[in-house]
Amino acid sequence: MTDAESLDLDFVQMGGTGLQTSELQFGTWRFGKETEEGNVEIGEERAYELLDAYEAAGGRYIDTADVYGGGKAEEWIGNWLEDRDRERFTIASKIYWQIRDGDPNSRGTNRKNLRHRAEAILDRLGTDYVDVLYIHRWDDQTSAREMMKTLNALVESGKVNYLGASTLRPNAWKVAKANAIARAEGWEPFTVLQPRYNLVDREIEGDYLEMARQEDLAVCPWSPLGQGFLTGKYSREDGLTGESRAAESSRFEDAYLTEENFDLHDELDAVADEVDATPAQTALAWVAQRDGVTAPIVGARTVEQLDENLAAADIDLSDEQVDRLTEAKGGPYAGL
Repeated sequence: MTDAESLDLDFVQMGGTGLQTSELQFGTWRFGKETEEGNVEIGEERAYELLDAYEAAGGRYIDTADVYGGGKAEEWIGNWLEDRDRERFTIASKIYWQIRDGDPNSRGTNRKNLRHRAEAILDRLGTDYVDVLYIHRWDDQTSAREMMKTLNALVESGKVNYLGASTLRPNAWKVAKANAIARAEGWEPFTVLQPRYNLVDREIEGDYLEMARQEDLAVCPWSPLGQGFLTGKYSREDGLTGESRAAESSRFEDAYLTEENFDLHDELDAVADEVDATPAQTALAWVAQRDGVTAPIVGARTVEQLDENLAAADIDLSDEQVDRLTEAKGGPYAGL
């Protein structure tokens, strides 16, 4: 099994920004997250241990959001950065989800919400700026013009360096429209995209990735392990009979625990054996080697899991292995 011993993550070009990013970015969505049972997935002490491990592996790109852990993720990252050179790290955060009950203006990308929450992000992180500010989802209630004008003002103020769009579903035309408005007005456009992408979830293949290539936009996918399905922790027997204790919801079972996806996993296991790696490492390597992808976002509950995931950077799949994995799941883009 590939391990993280002596791992030193490389830097890769982040689209047309001129910025260099770690080849694997570190996601902090589990920091301070409470389960339905009231437990915290990753507490403060472990958060620092994970950040230490990522730094030790050469990682310098930390991805967060103002709603992760109700703001705790940003606070802990800020505390951790106090003893370090802020300039050596690239910090990204996001704004969208409603944060106050009964206040619809505390949601979305309207000017009031963006301005207020950008200031709160900087306060929690203890920094004067964020390197990338994402809109966490698209807000169809706010015009693209208002959103881009407000975001541009944050860039011009020096509080934000680059703008990004994090998405659940492909929306190439929305990104293109917003960027066309921004460029026509001389405003900062989106230069970084954060879509869901993995061996199972392939919606961005086609127009979305092609748009990103044409506009030289960085693509930094989230959920590269398909919510854990691609780690191998789900069995075909339990999954298909609905008896998997690990399944988080019926929606997860319907989306991932299917015959087609377990067939794909069989091919993933075969390639993993060939390269002496785990299924998770092999799935991450596939995403990282896809044309148009800049750097996947990885996360973990433990340092051991993080080390395993980061070691995927040392795996070099052959073109034949990439093709086999790509074609293992059918669909209109299987051959891309």
